[in-house]
Amino acid sequence: MGERFLEWITQLVSNGAWVALILFNGRLIYRLACPFLSIRGKGMGALLYLLFVGSSGMVIWVGDPNLLYTLPFFLAAFFLCTRGDRIGRLTMCLIFFCLVMSVCAMLDTYLQYVQGYDVLTRLLRPVVFGGLYLALRPQLPAAPVVLSAGLWRLMLGLAAMPFCALAAVVLLTYTKYDSPAAYAQAMNLGMVVLPFVLLTSVLLLRAVLVLADHEKLEQASRLASVREVYYQGLQRQAQQVRTLRHDLRNHMTVIRARLEQGDTDGALYYLDALSESPALQGAQRICANEVANAVLVSKSEAMRQAGLIPDFAVTLPEPLPLFDTDLCAMLGNALDNAMEAAAQAGDKTVIVRCKVQKGLFMLRVENALDREVLPGLSTTKEDPSAHGLGLPSMREIASRNGGTLETSVQDGKFALLICIPVAKAGQ
Repeated sequence: MGERFLEWITQLVSNGAWVALILFNGRLIYRLACPFLSIRGKGMGALLYLLFVGSSGMVIWVGDPNLLYTLPFFLAAFFLCTRGDRIGRLTMCLIFFCLVMSVCAMLDTYLQYVQGYDVLTRLLRPVVFGGLYLALRPQLPAAPVVLSAGLWRLMLGLAAMPFCALAAVVLLTYTKYDSPAAYAQAMNLGMVVLPFVLLTSVLLLRAVLVLADHEKLEQASRLASVREVYYQGLQRQAQQVRTLRHDLRNHMTVIRARLEQGDTDGALYYLDALSESPALQGAQRICANEVANAVLVSKSEAMRQAGLIPDFAVTLPEPLPLFDTDLCAMLGNALDNAMEAAAQAGDKTVIVRCKVQKGLFMLRVENALDREVLPGLSTTKEDPSAHGLGLPSMREIASRNGGTLETSVQDGKFALLICIPVAKAGQ
C-alpha cells in the first residue's frame, strides 16, 4: 500500500511539474505575442493564453497529422481573441503557429531516440521559448504594432513561405509506416527545414517591428507637416500684425485727413477696409484640441484658397485618448477626400461635425458628388496604386480602436461617419 501511495505521489508531482512547464511556456509565448496583437479584452486574453499553453504542449513528429488537426483550432481561437486588420491577424497567426510548431516538431522528432526523451523535450521547450522572448524583448513596443493594409499583405505573403515549408516537411510522410524510405528522406529534410522555419518566423517578427517603427515615423512626419503649416500661418499673422503696427501712423494720418476734408464716407470706407485686414482677425481657433485644430485650420485655409466653403462645427477637448497620429490621419484623409470631391461638384460646401459625447468620438464629414460612387469606394484616379488608401487607412484606425466607419450616398451627397469609444481608443 505504501509503495503504491509513493508511486501515486511521484506521478502526481511529475504531472504537476509538466503542467507548470506548459503553463510557463504559454506565458512566454503570450508575452511575446501581445505587442503584435490587439486583444479584445481580458477574457479573450485568457483564452489566447490557453491557446498558447495547449499548442506549446502538443506532441508533433515528422509525419504526424497532429499539425493538421491543430491548425483550425489555432486559427479560430486566434481570430476570436484578437481584433483589427484581418490580413494582419492572419499574418501574425501564421507566424506564431510556425514558431510554436517548429519548436515542438524539432524537439519531439529528433530527441525521441535519446534516453530520457520525455523529460528532456519538456525541459527544452521553456528554454527555447524563453530564449526567443529574451532575444526579442528589447525591441518589443509597449503598444500593439500598426501597419498599413499594403504592408500587412506583403507580410502575409512572406509568412506563407515558412508555413508551407513546415506543413510540407511535417505532413510529407503521413504514410511513413508504408514507406520507410520516404520517412527517412523527410527526417533528413526536417533537420534543415524546421530550423529554417523557426529562424524565418523570428526574422518575420523582427521585420514587423521594423516596419511598424517606419510607419510611426511616417505618421509623425505627416503630423509634423500639418503642424508646420499651422505654425506658418501663425507666423504670417504675426508678421501682418507687426506690419500693421508699423503702418498705423500712416493709416491714422489718412483717416484724419479725410475727416478734416469732410469726406466721412471715404474715412468710413478706409476704416472698413482696414478692419478686414487679416492682422485684425486674430488666430483662428476651431477647437480646443491642438492636433485637431492644427489639421482643421490648415485644411480650412486650403479650402478657401481652392474656392470651397468650410462648414466646421468641432468640439474636441485637449485630453483625447486617441493617438495624435491616428487623429491627424483620420481628419486629414477625410478632409482631403471631401475637398477633392467637392472641388468637382456644384456645391462647394464641406461639412464637418466632430465631438466627443457619451464616451464616443464621432466624426461626420459630408460633401457633394458630381459622379457615381464606384463599387467598394474605389479611387477614380488614373493611378489607383498611388491613391485610394485614405478610406482603408481610416477604417483600420477605427477598427484597431474598437470603432466603426460607415459611408453613405444620398441625394448627391457623400457622408463619412466614424465612431470610436474613447475609453478604449489608443490603448
